Amino acid sequence: MSGNNNWGIGTQCIQEGYKPGIGEPRVLPIYQTTTYKYEDIDQVARLFSLQESGNKYSRTGNPTANAFEAKVAALEGGVGALSTASGQSAIFLAISNIVQAGDHIVSSNAIYGGTYTLLDVRFRKLGVETTFVNPEDSIDEIRKAIKSNTKVIIGETIGNPALGILDFEKFATLAKEFDIPFLVDNTLATPFICKPLKHGANVVINSATKYMDGHAIALGGVIVDGGNYNWANGKFPDFTEPDVQYANTSYTGKFGNKAYITKARAQYIRDYGPTLAPIHAFLINLGLETLHLRMPRHSDNALKLAKFLKSNDKVNWVNYPGLEDNLNYPKISKYFDYQGASGVLTFGLKGGKEAIKKFAANLKVAALVVHVGDARTSILHPATSTHSQMSHEQRIKAGIPDDMIRVSVGIEDAVDIINDFDQAIKKAF
Repeated sequence: MSGNNNWGIGTQCIQEGYKPGIGEPRVLPIYQTTTYKYEDIDQVARLFSLQESGNKYSRTGNPTANAFEAKVAALEGGVGALSTASGQSAIFLAISNIVQAGDHIVSSNAIYGGTYTLLDVRFRKLGVETTFVNPEDSIDEIRKAIKSNTKVIIGETIGNPALGILDFEKFATLAKEFDIPFLVDNTLATPFICKPLKHGANVVINSATKYMDGHAIALGGVIVDGGNYNWANGKFPDFTEPDVQYANTSYTGKFGNKAYITKARAQYIRDYGPTLAPIHAFLINLGLETLHLRMPRHSDNALKLAKFLKSNDKVNWVNYPGLEDNLNYPKISKYFDYQGASGVLTFGLKGGKEAIKKFAANLKVAALVVHVGDARTSILHPATSTHSQMSHEQRIKAGIPDDMIRVSVGIEDAVDIINDFDQAIKKAF
């Protein structure tokens, strides 16, 4: 387990990852370098054969990124982490590290549109098939989707943008029953609200661009290894058989419960190269220092806005898990460490697409933005943007109707956010 287990999450957000020595900078520096100096050829050879750890070239490791990774591993409760250039590259590498041509994936259909397309189109072209399931279906129904060649089951803690809270118990039970890894995207919840590894997940992904950064200034992703899956169970020979590119190293044999994250860095960051830039690692790490302060504010503001929208006669429906009459509300107490539901809500506006356009055009505090998790309030129309590559039928199955407006509720004064929505809705009709 990474980090100081006796610290509260606020202290971890600030103190974990970087430990300055005497006379060294108190704040994590930006190590703006691509290379590292050595004087011993044999030591460099050991680095390249995985016989010794250390930075050799910033594509596979950089001190600023290393500190950010250590902090996130501690926050999620994992044994190690790997940062990437974006959230999308994190999900791609996390899955690629597990599957190969001929394998099969089972995934929740209530996921980010980019992930859906990645699985349904890109991985399919690489010879990996995906079966999408409704995460609200019974465990018996989801069980039918698992095949003999299924290598991973995937879900999102809070689905984007349908906002269903994943039933970890159901997915973890199936993962253990079929002895396959359980991978969870924790982006909308963050480790402040929920720690998926506590609920049976084996690998956790975050788009660090979102709430971890929190200010819409840096792209990044991060993969966390729970260290709690047996990769030597006979289903994953790439983890156990000697890797000829690294002096015949067996990842499970040499690295034990860190086999997954070591292999991801050694093979996939090296070969595909979606490296997190040092400046972005610095900025996201800085954002993490206030995560424990921002997430309660996001959650509180979202709940207040949701209640206002529910009372507005121009609104068809409101979906926010923090509302007591929401179907997902009981899962908050079951799975979440913080009893809030994060800062994203959705609602449907009467009047069709023209009303939605007028509403968006008249916002003053909020803005129409292709993003989520910013300190500033923003909206988006998923059917014409993030989920436009899905068919209408696929969107409906995933809980994304055409009238859905997704709101990323910021940390401004709640009264100003509500007044802004009030005046924009009035001008839309």
